[in-house]
Amino acid sequence: MSDWSSRRRSLACLLAGSLALSPVFAPEAYAFKIFGITLFGSDEETVEVIDPVRYEATIETGDADGDLADRLKSAAALVNDDEKPVSGDLGIIVKAREDRDRLVAVLYEEARYGGIVNISIAGTDIDQLPPNPTFDHSKPVPVTVNVTPGPEFKLGAVRFEGDAAGRNPADYDLEPGGPAGSLIILKAGEKIVVDLKEEGRPLAHPLQRQITADHAKRTVDVVLGAVGGPVAPFGTVTVKGARAVNPDFIQSYSRLDRRERYSPEQLKKASERLRQLGVFSSITIHEADSLAPDGSLPLAIEVSEGKFRYFGFGLEYASTDGAGVQGYWGHRNLFGQAESLRLEGSVSGIGATDVTTFDYSAGITFTKPGFYVPEATFISKLEAKSENPDDIYEAQSITYSAGIAYELNATDKVTGGGEISYIRADDAFDRNDYLTFSLPVSFERDTRDNKLDPTEGYYGTVSAKPSYEALKGNVFSSFEGSIAGYYGLGAEDKVVLAARLGAGTLVGTGDLQDIPVTRRFYQGGGGSVRGYSYREISPYNDDDDAVGGRSYVLASFETRIKVSENIGIVPFIDVGTVATEIVPDFSDIRAGAGLGLRYATPFGPIRLDFAVPLRRYDGGNSFGIYAGIGQAF
Repeated sequence: MSDWSSRRRSLACLLAGSLALSPVFAPEAYAFKIFGITLFGSDEETVEVIDPVRYEATIETGDADGDLADRLKSAAALVNDDEKPVSGDLGIIVKAREDRDRLVAVLYEEARYGGIVNISIAGTDIDQLPPNPTFDHSKPVPVTVNVTPGPEFKLGAVRFEGDAAGRNPADYDLEPGGPAGSLIILKAGEKIVVDLKEEGRPLAHPLQRQITADHAKRTVDVVLGAVGGPVAPFGTVTVKGARAVNPDFIQSYSRLDRRERYSPEQLKKASERLRQLGVFSSITIHEADSLAPDGSLPLAIEVSEGKFRYFGFGLEYASTDGAGVQGYWGHRNLFGQAESLRLEGSVSGIGATDVTTFDYSAGITFTKPGFYVPEATFISKLEAKSENPDDIYEAQSITYSAGIAYELNATDKVTGGGEISYIRADDAFDRNDYLTFSLPVSFERDTRDNKLDPTEGYYGTVSAKPSYEALKGNVFSSFEGSIAGYYGLGAEDKVVLAARLGAGTLVGTGDLQDIPVTRRFYQGGGGSVRGYSYREISPYNDDDDAVGGRSYVLASFETRIKVSENIGIVPFIDVGTVATEIVPDFSDIRAGAGLGLRYATPFGPIRLDFAVPLRRYDGGNSFGIYAGIGQAF
């Protein structure tokens, strides 16, 4: 780009958001993928180049500092792809023009509005080449990219017009004398429109931007404006693309049909809510271009249904407790309103014990979303288990539960229901049978930004489970609470501090043996205090048999550090105590510390943790290795 008029045209083009990307020609490659992740090889597709022409490119970045020079070199596809031929002589020119736009965009992002980009092919500037050039192919065609960055500009005068008038430019990172990068200006214009829409104005749109660079003062004056339009409610909601799923259910479950004031956040939540049903492969909510005669905004929910039947398996491993395998089959749309049925079974303890003492479970779960009202979900589950945690106890149980989960708002949910459970146990108190009727209730609040790998927010739960044991005539209740918080550090949350605190207590019957062993508290294992075996942390009797406890306190602390885009390391420490009293006396505190490795995937981080117990039990494990999917908490 050789003169200011060309720079001005490119600036207008940039601020309109219209930058071209050059095609990439990939060599022949082979790859192995699982769950959409390339484990080795290359997943680039082979592209045949017609009339291939080879070239050799160099770039000069003038007096650009290290960071800017690196950005310019990364943006120069001519340089980065010079081992890949282009299609014909014209292909070099096309790639050069696209590179010039890209390099100018980088300069503007860095507020270098006086920068110049010159690209020559075979010694001739690209603007001086004929429409159909012919180059010498006896050797690679020489290409030279020369960038003169120019001085860095600052913001000059900033003015908002239209319905944006009166707003404070500082709220949009636009302050005279401050950074003037093009992205800052673009984001400010976008945020003005977003703010107007959040006021309930669905037809808000930007006015023409005015960007003026003063080369003598090295400043950029900015005029931004927007038209808000009227405040409007959501209007008629139609559904497109539904076949097996009832359209009326989709409309109701979206909760957009209540004539509430327009809100982009409500549109986002409606899309997420429908996506979580698992019955759609895609969901798009279209807004009308104009208001209806009654002043409301019509909406159209367009869906594409996915496969309703599914099956799968999962694996986990802990050196202290052995391997585990889980299999499941499900149907996501039994009766046309996203009702789901899931059958699952699991075996754990493989490798740590013999087959007679493996842990087994099998269950069937029915879920009905939108139970009478969109906010309610009915859940019914029948589960059978055989548990043998490290010879601490043996228990066979069958449990049926049914309840309703009700969403109070976007972050809060309450759940209540009933449960009946029969348990046959053999533990420190010999063999006992229990028939327990319970009324579990719980409340949870979830403000995490990402449930699979959070970087901010918190997740807290409190629950109560009043119970009646019919065979012995005992009444008891368990109360538990936990909270986990996350705090990201740095511009891209390269470091996340995570902490969890939990506690529980059992009140009621006087004898510990009258409480089913599966309801008593234990700690240890991958989900609590790492480094110890599953449920190893417990009060013990005079015969050194674990008896379980009436109360516990658990705390965990992690520092999650990203060392690359996909790899992270996690130093951690877990601390826990279990007591026979209803309030822990902290006379026996156990802690485990270690280091974890994380590999990011689309379905959550793959986790590998190594931990050692800081106060090992006599004869207990000296370390533990845990593998699974998802963060530890």
